[in-house]
Formats: sequence, structure tokens, C-alpha cells
Amino acid sequence: MKTLSVLCVVSTLVVLSVSMTAEQKLKNCNEVRAAYSSKGFNVNDVPNKGVNGAPLKVCPQGFSCCTVEMEEQLSQQSHTEIKAPVSRLSTNLQSTFRQRHDHFDKFFRELLKNAEVSLHNMFVRTYGMMYVQNSELFKNFFEALTRYYVSGSAAVNLDSMLSDFWADLLERMFRLVNVQYEFNDAYMECVSQHTEQLQPFGDVPRKLRIQLTRAFVAARTFVRGLTLMPEVVNKVSMVSASPSCVRASMKMLYCPYCSGQVALKPCQNYCLNVLRGCLANQADLDAEWNNFLDAMLSLAERLEGPFNFESVMDPIDVKISEAIMNMQENSMQVSQKVFQGCGQPKLSKTFRSKRSIKDTGFNGRFRPYSPDARPTTAAGTSLDRLTTDVKKKLKHAKKFWSTLPETVCAGERIAPGDECWNGTAKSRYESVVIGNGLANQVSNPDVDVDVTKPDIVIRSQIAVLKEMTSWLKAAHSGNDISIESVEDVDVGSGGEESGSGCDSPSCNTDRDMYFSTTRSPVRPRINSVGLPTAGGVASQRSMALVVCGLALALLAPHLR
Repeated sequence: MKTLSVLCVVSTLVVLSVSMTAEQKLKNCNEVRAAYSSKGFNVNDVPNKGVNGAPLKVCPQGFSCCTVEMEEQLSQQSHTEIKAPVSRLSTNLQSTFRQRHDHFDKFFRELLKNAEVSLHNMFVRTYGMMYVQNSELFKNFFEALTRYYVSGSAAVNLDSMLSDFWADLLERMFRLVNVQYEFNDAYMECVSQHTEQLQPFGDVPRKLRIQLTRAFVAARTFVRGLTLMPEVVNKVSMVSASPSCVRASMKMLYCPYCSGQVALKPCQNYCLNVLRGCLANQADLDAEWNNFLDAMLSLAERLEGPFNFESVMDPIDVKISEAIMNMQENSMQVSQKVFQGCGQPKLSKTFRSKRSIKDTGFNGRFRPYSPDARPTTAAGTSLDRLTTDVKKKLKHAKKFWSTLPETVCAGERIAPGDECWNGTAKSRYESVVIGNGLANQVSNPDVDVDVTKPDIVIRSQIAVLKEMTSWLKAAHSGNDISIESVEDVDVGSGGEESGSGCDSPSCNTDRDMYFSTTRSPVRPRINSVGLPTAGGVASQRSMALVVCGLALALLAPHLR
């Protein structure tokens, strides 16, 4: 009984002490004047001692160190202070992924340039003047790849570009390996109709098409995703400036000033309810944001594995040289099939003197490259290092929007336990913490939120993220996001890269070429004939090289 009496006395003394301290502070508003002045406001707006707070619109009424004018000023200040940590967090997020975008973009562009330089140096050594005279073909090839990386199929149809490249290369080589013959346009048209049947370059074009399609679609889509992230964050990171949010911010941050308790911080759960009310629409972004990040992470795995841009571009000179070697080694069989199907071409006047073909024909030989001699990195890094780094950042960015209130309501911004401001006094916050998202705010005790009016900007960005996620998923399967339907692009998930390159049942039959007399319904393109020179137009020359030889074979019986 005595113990209970002592406790009661002590409790009463504590309450009286707190009450007397608060009353003393209200009688003397010096601490409030100093704190108010430190915010950049006019100290003369603060009364020297407590005044009647009945006119106040937000803070508790009664004796107060605040006037209505001070309340208005502090309301705007409170909203600014609520926005500041959110703005800082979102700015850091934007900066992080802008930097990653720049790193990836620089790496991919430099890798393209390095591959072009490597091919040029290798081909000058291997093929000499024959390459130099036809170097425009390869320059155009890399320029087209760069345009596709930058703009996708809106600028370059990758399938068509690759088909044209191999057709152009075949035309030039056909002329070079059959330099003793003359070919006209009609003959070369015959060849162009049956290029796929000839398969002069072996399986290289098919495999390279698959590899390039997968790698380029994945790379440019991933970079596009990195571009989108800062844009979305920038558009949706503004804290609501609704009157109810401003009012709640004022009540939480600066109503303690009015009671003379300038050092008193809000209770954590109180802070959470205020922030969840003010950031209700941003929290609704979280689900689609996380789906987008998951799709980015999945595509990053592809970039590290089967769709590795670096592993495709780094040895591309060797792959093209291998194709040239295949054509060179099979040139007699290819030429004989062409002569059988299109007719025997007429000997050139230059060769009627019975000069040896070996002295004038194509004799460039493929030379194995030294791995130590080729560049191993671009932009001072490697794709593995870039993807390892960005995956950590992507994982860290998950649930960014739904955890913003917890991130803001932490550390020095809140007071632990019961020694905190609960909106009316220094005491425990009794209300239940409500959930994230707009729908949950119908029961928010501290912020009045109209749950029937979602933020239009945030809803539009949810749609943007959803669309980008579908593009990322398409790229994960090797599909070009800028084409509504991709036809005849073998981008299956299988990792096999060997075989004949022919998947149709006819490939299991006799491999001898048979030219049907029925013309193809698609008219092949015909380019003017000209000898390969360094300054010619690549597409015209290349087509001419193939078409010329076959045309003369058709006309040969009539010219004898």
C-alpha cells in the first residue's frame, strides 16, 4: 500500500513537472523564436510569450507560441521538408541508373567500333587489295548494325540487311573466283534467285543471324530499359501537394513548435500514416515497377549467357572470314552448280590468251587469329562486370515506392518509444498503421485522401512500365520489340550452334542443286554490273558480281 502511494506521488510530480515546463515555455517563446528564425523566417512574427491559439486552423488551440501567419508559413515549410528526403532518394535512384545506362551504351558502341577496326586490320593482312577494293561493303555492314542498335527496326530490318550483306559478298566473290568469265545482268539474276540453295558460305550466315538477332535485341532493349527508369522516377516522385497532405505535414512537424516543444519529433507510426497518405499513388506503382525490374534482371541473365553481345561481336571478323574461306574452298562446286543451272558463261576476252586462272583468280587465304592480339574489353570494362554491377542495383531498387514511408520515417526524423509527438501531445501514438496504396487510405486517420481520384501521371507511368516489361520479355525470347510480328527469325532458346543450317525436310535429300524452270514469284533485285573498286556503291557492285557470271552462261550458247 505504501509502495502504491509512493508511485502515485511520483507520477503526479512528473506530470506536474512536464506541465509546468510546457507552461513556462509557453510563457516564454524564446526557443520557438530561435528555431523559427533558423528556418529563415522573420523572428518578429513570433510572439514573446504564449497567445490565445483559438484562430489556429491546424495545431491544437489554447495558449500557443504560433500565430495564424506563422502556421501558414510553417505549413509550406513542412511540405518542403516532407518532399526533401523523397526527392533526395529519387534523385539518387535516377543518377544510379543514368550512370549504368551510360556505361552500357558506351560499352556496346565501343564494342561495335572495335569489331569493325579488328575486321579491317585482319582483312587487310589476310586479303590485301581484294579486301581494300571491297571494304565499303563491310563498312556499310557495321554502319547498319550501329543504326539498328540505336534505332531498331524502325531504321534497319536486321534480317533483310544480313541477307543483303551475304548476297553482296557472294556477288563480289563469285566474280573474283570466276574472273576468267564475263557475266551480264540476266545471268546474275539467275544466281540471285538461288542463293539460298547454293549455301556458298556454309552454315555461318544462319548461325550469325541467330546470334546477332538475339544479342542486338537484348542489348538495345536492356539499354532502353535503363533509359526508362530515371524518366519514370522523375515523373512520379513528387509528393502530393493536396491541402490534406500539407495540413498533415504541418501537424506532424511543426505543431510541437506551437506548444513550445521545438525538439520534439513525431512518433514513427504517426509518421508512417502521414507518409503513406501523401505517397498513396506512388505506392500503387510498386507492383508494375517490381515486374519491370524482374524483367530487367531476367534479360541481364540473358546478356551474361546465350545473348552475350560481347561474345558475338568480339570474334565477328573470324566468323566472316570463315564464311569467305568456305566460299573459297567450295568455289568450284558452287560455280559448277551455277553453270549447270544458269548455263555456261562465256570466257572473257582478257583470258582467251589461255592465261592460268591460278595467276589471276582469288587466292586470299584465311589465317587463324591470335586471341592475344585482339581487344578483350571496350570502354575499359567487360559485359560480365557491367551486368554483375547493374543486377545489384536493380535488386536494391525493388519495392522502392512501397518502402518510401519507412525509409523517410527513420533515424533523426522520428522519436522512438513514447517520447514522441502523436499529433496532439507528447505521448504514445495509438492509431493503427494503415497499408500502402490508394485504396487503403480510406481509413487513414491522419490524411484525408480521395481514393476515387487516382493520380493521372502515375497511372500513365504504370502503363509505360507495363509496356516496357512486355518488350523486355519479348527480348528475353529473342524477339525484336519494334516489330509487331517477327517472321522467319530463328531465335529459339536452344543453345545449339552447329549443323548444316538447313532445317527443312528437303535438306535430308540429295544435296545437288537443281534449278527449277519455274520462276520465283518474287522478282529479285538487279544491280548494274561493274568491276569491284574502292569507290563503288556496295550494293550495286556486290549484286553485279553474282549476277554477271550466271547471265553469260545463259547467253554462251548463242554467242559461240
